[in-house]
Amino acid sequence: MSDTYSPENERRSGWRTIRKVAPYLWPKDPAWVRWRVVFAMAALLLSKVVAVGTPFFYKAAVDMLAGETVDPAWALGLGAVGITVAYGLARLMSVGMQQLRDVFFAAVGQRALRMLALETFQHIHALSMRYHITRKTGGLSRIIERGVKGVEFLLRFLLFSIGPLVLELLMIAVVLAVVFDIWYLVVVAITIVLYVWFTFTVTEWRVKIRKVMNEQDTDANQKAIDSLLNFETVKYFGAEDREASRYDGAMERYVAAALKTSYSLAFLNFGQALLITGGLVAVMVMAAIGVSNGSLTVGDFVLVNAYMIQITMPLNFLGTVYREIRQSLVDMGEMFDLLEQPAEVKDKPDARDVEIGQGSVVFDHVVFGYDAARPILKGVSLEVPGGQTVAIVGPSGSGKSTIGRLLFRFYDVGEGALMIDGQDVRDVTQKSLHASIGVVPQDTVLFNDTVYYNIAYGRPDATRAEIVEAAKAAKIHDFIESLPEGYETQVGERGLKLSGGEKQRVGIARTLLKNPPILLLDEATSALDTETEAEIQNELRAMGEGRTVITIAHRLSTVAHADRIVVLENGLIVEEGRHGELLDRDGRYAALWNMQAAEEDAA
Repeated sequence: MSDTYSPENERRSGWRTIRKVAPYLWPKDPAWVRWRVVFAMAALLLSKVVAVGTPFFYKAAVDMLAGETVDPAWALGLGAVGITVAYGLARLMSVGMQQLRDVFFAAVGQRALRMLALETFQHIHALSMRYHITRKTGGLSRIIERGVKGVEFLLRFLLFSIGPLVLELLMIAVVLAVVFDIWYLVVVAITIVLYVWFTFTVTEWRVKIRKVMNEQDTDANQKAIDSLLNFETVKYFGAEDREASRYDGAMERYVAAALKTSYSLAFLNFGQALLITGGLVAVMVMAAIGVSNGSLTVGDFVLVNAYMIQITMPLNFLGTVYREIRQSLVDMGEMFDLLEQPAEVKDKPDARDVEIGQGSVVFDHVVFGYDAARPILKGVSLEVPGGQTVAIVGPSGSGKSTIGRLLFRFYDVGEGALMIDGQDVRDVTQKSLHASIGVVPQDTVLFNDTVYYNIAYGRPDATRAEIVEAAKAAKIHDFIESLPEGYETQVGERGLKLSGGEKQRVGIARTLLKNPPILLLDEATSALDTETEAEIQNELRAMGEGRTVITIAHRLSTVAHADRIVVLENGLIVEEGRHGELLDRDGRYAALWNMQAAEEDAA
């Protein structure tokens, strides 16, 4: 195991998790949570008191039936039958209190689960683009799933298993020492100490095995999701067997770890049975000797047996409970590691909403690199006046798409400044900035929901008439109406049931519905065929009327109409001007134009 999984780190992570979860048990608000915890603990305490006292009814009934002298305080004139009924009622009351405890606590556990799940979900969306492009989605979903499931289990078993078990053992120990003899207590204490030591030692070993099993489970899940998301690519390259082999390899490693877990569980169970049986036999032999020499009654023998069974039952679950608590701590530790991942891009404490007037965008000597040692933009200065369309062109790797990511503030600039209407984007809230910019990417990704939902995503409070109007403006309304279920048609995962052109039109419709003052077109038609591209280009131009538009393009013919064209190369602006001016200049833009024209003629 690496240093990350050292016992010391494990303990620190475990205590950190408990500290973070504890406030959900006793929050300042709402008050009902604290009351429910108090009622649950009161019911728990009462159930344990009743459980420890119940065997005395059993003893009294046995002594009465055996003709032994019975203390009148216990007999209460009820007789053997009455005491037996009282014994049954006491057992029922103990179970009833435990169920009442669960009823009181259920809402507390579910509230904690919901709040932590929501907090994790929100935090993941707050993390930077850099984090998301390096993180494996399948593994991430598994961490969240396991962590959230561990919340209620951890709360329930910390409160209702370990603590109550210790309380019950102490109460029984006092009864054995007072009613019988100190040696009964010594034997029981030694048995419990050995049992707990053995259980915890073996369980610690098993947790390490379980962690490896979790890692292999995450890896297998990631490979499955990755393969399914790339279903078409797998088919294109006839890689079904290769993908199955990769998945089977991950599952083979998972099975190997799972088998170790099963074998170690068998060892744990047998060892526990050996220790607890040894203690039980020793105590019962002592009691049998006491009955034989007349110092104990038959009822006392039964009482000792009842208490040993009462000790045995919760101890039998101790290994499972301890393992699950440790596993919950591990799972939730991974989730809290995720929650402690810092967001690279944050709003300043005094950040205000962006105020859009003309909608001008200015890049002022911007320097940026995804890796500080390898800058992508090397001092770009660019002004996009409000209401104008500026196209950014250049060869692959020149930094075109990086400009779009900086504008939307997926990343912050390394040096220089990026301003909208004179406001540095680092000084305004991300929420208001995102609301002011509409993006139509190269490949519009749709949610696995209806066409209506995907268009309405641009503005969820829009009326149906506004959604239909946006679809008409994007020239997709007639197509939607021709579908069997119209706007309620499911588009499939990532919109795979629609063609590229149809998806782009849905993307245009939802951006139109958003109605942003600034529009970013990031190679919005480069993935389409020539005929579809020409149709959508007209819609995009209409969409840009009255807005500030930044178009990032690879195909130069799509931006010839722009008010200004900027040529980017190796992170620097090498030319800018209108289409005709740049062709007359016979520079870098003209060379790119002639190259693309020759490629199109050859095609």
